[in-house]
Amino acid sequence: MSRLAGWARAEWGPLYVTVRRALVARRWRAVPMTLGAVCLTAVLQFVQNQSWGYRLVQNAGSVRAEEPLPLALLRTPLSLFVPALDLPVWGALAQILLVFGIAEICLGWWRTLVIAYVATLAGTLYARVGIALGPHHPLGLPGADAQVVDTGPSAAVVGLAVFLGWRYRAYVTAGVVIGAMVAEVLLKDNLAGKEHLAAIAAVLVMCCASAARHGRSDRERAGSGSGLPPIQS
Repeated sequence: MSRLAGWARAEWGPLYVTVRRALVARRWRAVPMTLGAVCLTAVLQFVQNQSWGYRLVQNAGSVRAEEPLPLALLRTPLSLFVPALDLPVWGALAQILLVFGIAEICLGWWRTLVIAYVATLAGTLYARVGIALGPHHPLGLPGADAQVVDTGPSAAVVGLAVFLGWRYRAYVTAGVVIGAMVAEVLLKDNLAGKEHLAAIAAVLVMCCASAARHGRSDRERAGSGSGLPPIQS
């Protein structure tokens, strides 16, 4: 038991301390963007379930691979907060509240939104590539998927979870998330599962870019501190 507790502290300790301190000091004021996102998602869910609001939400935040790319890119930011009609809305709200909330505290609101958008956009763009490759390609998709409504926060949530795991060295947790998404594709080969993998791939690229940037900054500081000229980028 002590060994398990020690592992848990090593895996989640820094993340837990960061989140706890913020919530103790500021409570709900620590996550204003997250609360706004939860409220926006709830409002969009209510509106799209009304006879007068369904078309409005679809026109503003619904993405399909069969639509022109400029239109899809315009709708993608809002599509992140439009709950999928075939899934319970409480799941989307819980995902946003938990994962977006932790990310907002640990990364800041604008970094959270950037990572969430990049992950969602990666899935949206992959759908077009996968359909172009066709169903017989390992990375391909059937043509019917072009008509699937592609909304919801799941790709963003997966991407944020992986980035947080890397940033706070919770590598086992990040690995479990990635493994679960791979298993999802193996068990149920559908558009959503492959979009989650595309989101993970995009976020891993962001992790590598962030690591390279911080490594270069560290070398420049070390060079300046030793009396040597800073390394030129």
